[in-house]
Amino acid sequence: QVQLVESGGGLVQSGGSLRLSCAASGIFFSASTMGWFRQAPGKQRELVLTISSGGGTKAADSVKGRFTISRDNAKNTVYLQMNSLKPEDTAVYYCNAALGNGVYWGQGTQVTVSS
Repeated sequence: QVQLVESGGGLVQSGGSLRLSCAASGIFFSASTMGWFRQAPGKQRELVLTISSGGGTKAADSVKGRFTISRDNAKNTVYLQMNSLKPEDTAVYYCNAALGNGVYWGQGTQVTVSS
């Protein structure tokens, strides 16, 4: 079955950086659109960044210029580099994979940004 395992979350001060990783298995990774979503307490899950199989990216306005997404097809891994973090970036971050009609989610990793 498809497994997405996130890592790299934690506590960081405002202005700091973190890199999240998501290792995928059980899916044709290079053909999949991969993404990162986040959900803050009391809010709906929202898109952060996605990257297509061809490398095209889509970003939420709130993270443009601060966050980047990349993928390593040889390692079946997608990354989220987060710079200039703000307290409002505090959320559980979820890895997402989409291929055909299938949509898959990781278990999430907590990112907390202190002011």
